[in-house]
Amino acid sequence: MTTPTLYLIPTPLGTADTPCLLPHEQAQIQTLTDFVVEAEKTARAHLKAFGIKTPIRELNLCTLNEHTSEKDITALLQPLQAGRSMGLLSEAGCPAVADPGAQLVAKAHQAGFAVVPLIGPSSIMLALMASGANGQCFAFKGYLPTEKNARINRLKELEIRSRQENETQLFIETPYRNDALLADTISTLHQQTRLCVATDLTLPSQKIISQPIAAWRQMKILPSLKKRPSLFVIYTG
Repeated sequence: MTTPTLYLIPTPLGTADTPCLLPHEQAQIQTLTDFVVEAEKTARAHLKAFGIKTPIRELNLCTLNEHTSEKDITALLQPLQAGRSMGLLSEAGCPAVADPGAQLVAKAHQAGFAVVPLIGPSSIMLALMASGANGQCFAFKGYLPTEKNARINRLKELEIRSRQENETQLFIETPYRNDALLADTISTLHQQTRLCVATDLTLPSQKIISQPIAAWRQMKILPSLKKRPSLFVIYTG
């Protein structure tokens, strides 16, 4: 008897109709009827694009986001407990990476179910690949503080960490605050520190700039990042 499996299903970083999964991976999830998702509306669009055989309106979609309690997360495993495999989708990119889905994966392992990650786009890995920074030793720090002084202090800490550990530092911001973060990063870090900003990854509007802070300061016009998903990468090596 096949062990009930939790499939970790990547979704496009752009529109739902952007190719994302390899053909043999799409085949693995064609018959699934149970999914844990971050947002139902976008999940339905992604599942339709994946060619799920069951009519979209008949799928069982349960929501998992930052507001879901631990008790409710345990209940999301019910399809596995009933002997049915299921899928976990993020809003964009790889589930369980900078994503609340990690808790569901941990509980699936704890309960003895199989967990199968599928290959797909990760904005973190794409930004690191394109940065020219150290890919042997790196850390993703998530969101930086929103308050300006706290954010500047955190940037200084990350720069020191990069220098001491030869470690690339990656972080993100809510898109409407990207421009403020970029300005603070350029004004705060040492001129030799490399800063990569990777914006709209995998989209036609993709823009990746990776250069020392000194070169950023010489730019007459900085790129506008407002409302555009971006990854920030700093490295002192």
